[in-house]
Amino acid sequence: MPEPGHQQRNVVSEAPVRSTSSRTVPVLTVWLRDLILSLGISAFIIIFLYQPVKVEGTSMMPSLADQERIFVNKFVYRLEPIERGDIIVFRYPRDPSKSFIKRVIGLAGDHIRIADGQVFVNGDAIEEDYVPEVYADNRSYPEIVVPPHSYFVLGDHRTMSNDSRDFGPVDSSFIFGKAVFGYWPMNKVGRLR
Repeated sequence: MPEPGHQQRNVVSEAPVRSTSSRTVPVLTVWLRDLILSLGISAFIIIFLYQPVKVEGTSMMPSLADQERIFVNKFVYRLEPIERGDIIVFRYPRDPSKSFIKRVIGLAGDHIRIADGQVFVNGDAIEEDYVPEVYADNRSYPEIVVPPHSYFVLGDHRTMSNDSRDFGPVDSSFIFGKAVFGYWPMNKVGRLR
């Protein structure tokens, strides 16, 4: 306790100042390190998680337009099953060097038939609000049972789509991702449904 009349002083000892010139990391080295780290993270995301793709063609209109840019989640089907209504990207069964994008209508074991454009799954007509009347067609397709590990897919623009009505169900080994998010053009930015 200080004696009355004495002021208490806080004493701080100062450390000697060292020259930092010998420890300075060149700005170029820091920039290069950050660039390599960013490229590595980007490569990981693109290779294993999300891949940007460009839609080519009109078979998924109005949901997806020609030249629209979207992200495909390449990992999601390791965690959850493919469901009816999912928009998937897959290798074209007749030429695996090409990629197609379509909507899943039928799962393995489902009975699918189309009568005058109306799609029936397991005997029930399905509501397809993503197919406007102007894009509907009145083609029929005889009933089939979707084989194991396969999916029946259709384009939303039924009159312009090369889909399971033409090449049959798609084997799960051809599917590489789920279309999840549109990012270009700006007026279509958002989650895909």
